[in-house]
Amino acid sequence: MLHLLFSSSSSPSCCFCADLTLATIDVAHPQQRQPFSPLFQTSKWLLLSKKPLFYKFHPSHPAVAHPRVQQKHSLLRVRAVVSGAEERIEKPGLQLNVPGCETLPPIWQPKRVVLVRHGQSTWNEIGRIQGSSNFAVLTAKGESQAETSRQMLLSDSFDLCFHSPLARAKRTAEIIWGFRKNAMIPIEDLREIDLYSFQGLMKNEGKQLYGEAYRTWQKDAANFSIDGHYPVRELWERAQKCWSTILCSEGRSILVVAHNAVNQALVATAAGLGPEYFRQLLQSNCGVSVLDFTPRSSGEGLPFVCLDRLNQTPSPPIAGEQAGGRKTRSRILLICHGATESNIQKKFATQEEPMNMLGIIQSTKTAELLLDVAVGAVFCSPQPCALETASAIVKEAADCLGADCVPRSVELIQMDELKDMSWGAWRGKLKEEVAPLDRWEDYLQHEDVAGAENFLSLWERAGKAWQNLLKYIDVLESQGEEKTLVVVGHEIVHVAMLGHCLGLSQAFFGSFRLDSGSLSVIDFPDGSTQRGVIRCLNYTAHLGRWAVPVTCASLADEKF
Repeated sequence: MLHLLFSSSSSPSCCFCADLTLATIDVAHPQQRQPFSPLFQTSKWLLLSKKPLFYKFHPSHPAVAHPRVQQKHSLLRVRAVVSGAEERIEKPGLQLNVPGCETLPPIWQPKRVVLVRHGQSTWNEIGRIQGSSNFAVLTAKGESQAETSRQMLLSDSFDLCFHSPLARAKRTAEIIWGFRKNAMIPIEDLREIDLYSFQGLMKNEGKQLYGEAYRTWQKDAANFSIDGHYPVRELWERAQKCWSTILCSEGRSILVVAHNAVNQALVATAAGLGPEYFRQLLQSNCGVSVLDFTPRSSGEGLPFVCLDRLNQTPSPPIAGEQAGGRKTRSRILLICHGATESNIQKKFATQEEPMNMLGIIQSTKTAELLLDVAVGAVFCSPQPCALETASAIVKEAADCLGADCVPRSVELIQMDELKDMSWGAWRGKLKEEVAPLDRWEDYLQHEDVAGAENFLSLWERAGKAWQNLLKYIDVLESQGEEKTLVVVGHEIVHVAMLGHCLGLSQAFFGSFRLDSGSLSVIDFPDGSTQRGVIRCLNYTAHLGRWAVPVTCASLADEKF
């Protein structure tokens, strides 16, 4: 049994200590418990210790704030939804975040925030460490990248534009904002990460002058300190302050133009991820990331947050060989199958549904995108829509007749663990109808659907699939062969695998969106045994007119 206790501190939260398993539990009223020890009183973040495992949640976390939580006198009954979480040991002083922590203000209407990193700067070009210095300006390439981003976002009716005050970001914002009438608003806290004595050095100079500190900056940035400061931790605090300004503004569709590190921190703090995720959420020059914020149906508590896409770049993401400034050793491409009729109608799919004509076009476009990629193997779900998409990729590789393209044979491997979820009583129903008081993604975590696969079962088999893919890459690495795997499957399974890649619990399940025909790229600069870097998420630019628009909202689309 799990014992959850409500804190008596000024910032009420919910804590529990135990092995995490699905269970029905009793929760004591705050006044019936003694105050928590200093361990629980000193932090708003996820607290981890070796034995036992301590978690701290805000009341609006899915495990606590579900509408079915009912208070009766001094007793609450809750169904715990977080299960199977792996224990993680971090260095002393490093704080971690979880969904629902107090990093975001409450909102009363849906909001969409589009983050853009500035175009290439003069210091980007030569490899000089910029930090929050203000000497670099955009190169001609950077101006061109910004113009491409402007075209990408041309149809978006932004209400507001916030930007970093630094010249390279301000100029990028001016290009993208174009002839829109509203004034752009600088926010000082949107400046790039403060790197103190590192700023202005060439990267090789940083290695020579700072040795061990520079290695910590590269390998363990959250614990990197210089001149008496912890730059990444300071950046996370700044990003949290920025969200208060951005989300409390009048705008519903908001453009934010800033920098690599601060945009990473904005994405991470919105999703509830701590500073240990620095460099796992790539931000390329003029890369576009989209976050959707939706108020809860009760009108209270923190908003739902969905990362609609990450790092949609002016050039295809498979062209880049660098991940977080380092050459990638191996790569996994997650491709969602082409569209089906259920996708178009926003219904839960049947098990044997084929692609429709739009899906066939999308799969062809995806196959063309991958023509120049040295693929080691294609893994796919055995269901028709995924198998048809994977077959189109393999066939395009075999039939390639282009001047710069060498026909090649690519192995196609069906993997049962990649199958779509069996939806049971939800099969064929509209997604917006099945859980009127909840997001269906959250509903699945605390309720079983008649005749459907249990969500925990889905999460576990997605984890098994992910581990099998990493083992396959490890074999390819040991043989010196092509180290790019293509994985074709279904949105829900790919989202779960992304969660396993980032070491998240299933409480994060509703935090990511993937569209039909989309591409997500995960790089492994330190090899498959180390953590992956999300190069891009839900990339659809290759689909052209057959894609979901870049800034299409993930929730309540008609409200935007």
